[in-house]
Amino acid sequence: MRTTVTLDPDVAERLSQLMKERNLTFKEAVNSTLRRGLGTEVKARPYKAPSYHMGLKPGIDGDRITHVMDEIADEEFVRKMRGDQ
Repeated sequence: MRTTVTLDPDVAERLSQLMKERNLTFKEAVNSTLRRGLGTEVKARPYKAPSYHMGLKPGIDGDRITHVMDEIADEEFVRKMRGDQ
């Protein structure tokens, strides 16, 4: 729908700020502000991160990698404390 609206100076200034902050067009800023005010804001879909196959060799448990790394770090620390090179 196309219509003419007269904005108060403070409202026009706030819309300009919103446009700059969120990189919106005037139309997007007005519509999103009105939706929020009218309680009909469109909810964004939850973000779904893509997953990738890590290509681990058979027998390697990907869930234990950090545990194994911690064990290696502990062993290295003990060697350094003993003076082993």
